[in-house]
Amino acid sequence: MTALRIAIVGFGKIARDQHVGAIAATPGAVLAAVASRNASLPGLPHFATVEELLEKGPEIDAVSLCTPPQVRRAQAAAALAAGKHVMLEKPPGIGVAELDPLVSMAADAKRTLFATWHSRHAPAVEPAREWLATRRIKSVHIIWKEDVRVWHPGQTWIWEPGGLGVFDPGINALSILTRILPRPVFVTAAELAFPANCQSPIAANLTLTDIGGLPIRAEFDFRQTGPQSWDIVAETDQGQMTLSRGGRIMAVDGKVVADAPDEEYRELYRHFVKLAASGASDVDLAPLRLVADSFLLGKRSIVEPFVD
Repeated sequence: MTALRIAIVGFGKIARDQHVGAIAATPGAVLAAVASRNASLPGLPHFATVEELLEKGPEIDAVSLCTPPQVRRAQAAAALAAGKHVMLEKPPGIGVAELDPLVSMAADAKRTLFATWHSRHAPAVEPAREWLATRRIKSVHIIWKEDVRVWHPGQTWIWEPGGLGVFDPGINALSILTRILPRPVFVTAAELAFPANCQSPIAANLTLTDIGGLPIRAEFDFRQTGPQSWDIVAETDQGQMTLSRGGRIMAVDGKVVADAPDEEYRELYRHFVKLAASGASDVDLAPLRLVADSFLLGKRSIVEPFVD
């Protein structure tokens, strides 16, 4: 089988830290080029924009869009129009409706559109889903708190409209939540804290539920210092299940029952290669809908300005 020739578009921290190594470790995939205004990778063809890549670049089969979400829709449309498969980093866009035309374009062109949720591929997520499927869940509590200065240094786009602010990491928790629970969930209330100088929230508290009235709370905060918190705790009729470290470790009543190395991005590219082989798409917008509803329902407060 010929390897899927992939170009990374947008070569920032996440592309360097995760995507390059994941592609190298994925059978049937090869990194063929990079498109970025500000960065390149020695030994690979480099282009300033996706348009220049598509016009002047080497033969490629797919693009992996690691740019800020504000520009991904236009880039994805250009790549699909050129007959390329498209992988979208999370979040897949700045709104829900803007993804619909891309889904149609991919279907018409018989090309893959893959909206990724890397945290769903954390090693303990599937064991947690299987364990919860046979229990009565009483409540769920999400604590997702990290230091924005560590994980997004100098990334001003995250504070602009469409940048999502604290929902950029928070959507990872929501992607896990919508995978492990047996029924769809929805937002009933939200409190959003906006720095006085930013257009996106630095913290958020959400109240969610499902059709059966399951109580779900989520706490997101970008101001955490010291140890970081990426935990989901589910109280059930057969004990307390905790997912920690962003879905890497699962424990029941304090006893670890699943713990494995992180291969989230490798799993993304393995799935992308399989999808591209048949031209199938995978676009689940449930986590993005929850974020959109949080903005719709959110009670807003203004807090101290953010200084990076």
